[in-house]
Amino acid sequence: MATAVLARPVRSLINVVQCVRLIRTQATVMFAKENYEYDLVVIGGGSGGLACAKQAVQLGAKVAVLDFVKPSPRGTKWGLGGTCVNVGCIPKKLMHQASLLGEAIHDSQPYGWKLPEPESIRHDWATLTESVQNHIKSVNWVTRVDLRDQKVEYVNGLGYFKDDHTVVAVMKNQTERELRAKQVVIAVGGRPRYPDIPGAAEYGISSDDVFSLPTAPGRTLLVGAGYIGLECAGFLKGLGYDVTVMVRSILLRGFDQQMATMVGDSMVEKGIKFHHRSRPLAVEKQADGRLLVRYETEGESGAATTNAEDVFDTVLFAIGRQAETGTLKLENAGVVTADGGKSDKLEVNEITHQTNVPHIYAVGDVLYKKPELTPVAIHAGRIIARRLFGDSEERMDYADVATTVFTPLEYGCVGLSEEAAEAAHGKDGIEVYHAYYKPTEFFVPQRSVRYCYLKAVALREGNQRVLGLHFLGPAAGEVIQGFAAALKCGLTMQILRNTVGIHPTVAEEFTRLAITKSSGLDPTPATCCS
Repeated sequence: MATAVLARPVRSLINVVQCVRLIRTQATVMFAKENYEYDLVVIGGGSGGLACAKQAVQLGAKVAVLDFVKPSPRGTKWGLGGTCVNVGCIPKKLMHQASLLGEAIHDSQPYGWKLPEPESIRHDWATLTESVQNHIKSVNWVTRVDLRDQKVEYVNGLGYFKDDHTVVAVMKNQTERELRAKQVVIAVGGRPRYPDIPGAAEYGISSDDVFSLPTAPGRTLLVGAGYIGLECAGFLKGLGYDVTVMVRSILLRGFDQQMATMVGDSMVEKGIKFHHRSRPLAVEKQADGRLLVRYETEGESGAATTNAEDVFDTVLFAIGRQAETGTLKLENAGVVTADGGKSDKLEVNEITHQTNVPHIYAVGDVLYKKPELTPVAIHAGRIIARRLFGDSEERMDYADVATTVFTPLEYGCVGLSEEAAEAAHGKDGIEVYHAYYKPTEFFVPQRSVRYCYLKAVALREGNQRVLGLHFLGPAAGEVIQGFAAALKCGLTMQILRNTVGIHPTVAEEFTRLAITKSSGLDPTPATCCS
């Protein structure tokens, strides 16, 4: 009897001990799971990733950024800062400016500037690339210093997922370092694609290479007629090189096609040649080092396809970009790419930017069917950080994002194209106001004003809310930026017509729009003040 009485407390004590052990085990597991080294790890040191990382640190998070640049097929590589800083917006704008300065030199003589004979004015490619690369290197350095000052840990390693909370950085010496993070942001961007033809990647270059090309490009073939291809064609021609653009289908896919056609026509006027309905078949290096390009051209109206060949010093491919998701080992984290895994891009929640894995986010050019623009990535990156660490309810608005194509005659736009507006509201539901105009600064040097043109696409009823603005002419980026803010605020044609313009500027032309396409009236002004 006494033994039985004593056994009950003993058994109870054993049960208590077992419960304590179980609780401790569960707590240990829980602690290990929640004991992350970082609040946030960002894979990719481009514009969107860096903006997100710095904003997160300012809100008290512990953050690491992984960035590693794989060399292009030609061997080109660069420092921290992503595509925009190194091989995108910044060097492109600098080379575009170099081209405009060359044109300004010739324009200056009718204004009274005494210069050497025009034939003696030459551009030096080596000086330009050195100046551009020196600027880029300075930005790389400032970016690294800024990360250090803001306490963002920079890891110069190529990242991949070990599991959904563990990112592995493969360092330069091939050693690996694991980083455990509560949240992860994928911001790896994209790189140029090459066509699957003999010699393309072996002998061709892309926008990854052109801004640091060690020798002058000489006679150049641009394959592709998107904004990158046309921008490169434009500044190369402006610098004095013979340039040909090979177009598979249309120019500036996704942009207003009337404006795209006018951009192309203005480039032809500058002396740039176009091969329409053409695609390359092979690139072969000749004994003299030049490149023989074999290509085919589709005949019009059912005519037979013809084959031809031509020789160039440089072949630059600008046929599109692919997301750098292939090395991330997304399957280890359970992340699925868009279009049922068929795409290389990531689909995210429209509000939170979460992938299908709730604590893994994505931003920038890696996103499926989102604008591939630096300011978009920066804005979205900051919003993600504020939502994660600042109790913000902000959401990214991808509608009415303004952009500019820096061709010799620049094209700026915001909002809907005429085609998109018609598809959304019907042909009878929209009105298009348009005009040609004459920039004052073009008069004295007698530059062509043939393609200086703008239009506003608006709803036909009521105050005619503006759906899209399109401008082809000098300083288009500067012009369209202010009107982009107005469009976001609900700009109407009534407000636009009641706005007093600054005279004489090209931007004021938007305030003078009065002729509609449907009227059939001539949109060409008689004078600069008509």
